[in-house]
Amino acid sequence: MKKLLRHALIGAFWIGVWWLAALAVGLPKLFPGPAETAQALLRLSQTAVFWRSVGMTLLRVALGYLCAVAAGILLAAGCYRIRGLDTLLSPLRTVIKATPVSSFILLVWLWLRRGTVPLFISFLMVLPIIWTSVQEALKAVDGDLKEMTAMYRFSWLQRLRYLYAPSVRPSLMAACMTGLGFAWKSGIAAEVIALTPDSVGKHLSDAKNYLEYPDLFAWTVTVIVLSMALEGLLKALAHRREGRK
Repeated sequence: MKKLLRHALIGAFWIGVWWLAALAVGLPKLFPGPAETAQALLRLSQTAVFWRSVGMTLLRVALGYLCAVAAGILLAAGCYRIRGLDTLLSPLRTVIKATPVSSFILLVWLWLRRGTVPLFISFLMVLPIIWTSVQEALKAVDGDLKEMTAMYRFSWLQRLRYLYAPSVRPSLMAACMTGLGFAWKSGIAAEVIALTPDSVGKHLSDAKNYLEYPDLFAWTVTVIVLSMALEGLLKALAHRREGRK
């Protein structure tokens, strides 16, 4: 209860700051306050378009994110086992890390359908995070433990379960938490630039173009709330898994 109360007070403080800023500007059509934004959000949430757009955005980002986690683990394991593969693929990882997300969005937009662009961008932004974290964790596995598993002739499944999985899990969970934020922000940005149909990003772009700033604030609040909900869900799943052990 104390933690919940603390979060409520912090939220109330920043909503108060927002209200004072809107009051100081005095132009609710250009800088809507909490009340105007809440009204716009309530109006939007009563339409089927709102929920369809939210659902499709969540689906695209989730698919890109989950594919990146799976591919990152496989690439990390492959590069850990095969030194030549790491040498061959490391420039690709460097290029993905160094290239701005907007450049990737514009390039991918030329080759893929607009509905696929956010999925692919989310995948691309998360992939190097998972890949690097898991590979470094594999390299840090205790050598004495590896020798022990070899001495007792552990099968590869036993090594995976009792040696590598416990060693990699903390780094993987941290990378998953970081990657989730990147997937969400980059996926929304891709929707905004590519004008993806049935998406939160397209409604953000439309609200800005038509100067519907209460709607723009309402969609932005939706993005923030969904991001917090996804992060909370991932944390809850991680804690539940740890609690079963």
